[in-house]
Amino acid sequence: MVASHLPDAVQGPGPVDVVLNVNGATHVVRIEPRVSLLDCLRDHMNLTGAKKGCNQGACGACTVWVDKRRVVACLTLAIACEGREITTIEGLAENGILHPMQKAFLSEDAFQCGYCTPGQIMSAVALLAEGHAGSDAEIAEWMSGNICRCAAYPNIRTAIRDVRDGVGGVGSAAR
Repeated sequence: MVASHLPDAVQGPGPVDVVLNVNGATHVVRIEPRVSLLDCLRDHMNLTGAKKGCNQGACGACTVWVDKRRVVACLTLAIACEGREITTIEGLAENGILHPMQKAFLSEDAFQCGYCTPGQIMSAVALLAEGHAGSDAEIAEWMSGNICRCAAYPNIRTAIRDVRDGVGGVGSAAR
């Protein structure tokens, strides 16, 4: 008989300290390693802009940026974001001044219920930075990971075009 080196009852890992850079500020949160970035932001940091829609990565309501790239926070482990720059909708405005895309969504009425709006805006800003806003078809394709159940898509595309083109007093998307 071989002696086991494992205790009789193996328990999973408990909470650990995770250091996250969110919206330019460093935060230490004590979470279990399996906690998603979305749940960490919402439940442990009180940043409730990113929404839990499908919790399967299909709707885009939880879209945030990690190192300036869009990710669905529901499928991203918070612990995997240590040492990386996380930006949420709460960090998009600067010094209390709305980002041009936020202004465009308001001026173009690019939302109805507003549930998907934070994820839509985060994807829309990234879409412009990625250079995927040449046509309405291209915008629709590159925004296809963000679902709007109210079907505000025409107004969302108009808001994106407005920022792309510097129309309507919203300014330039370049920052």
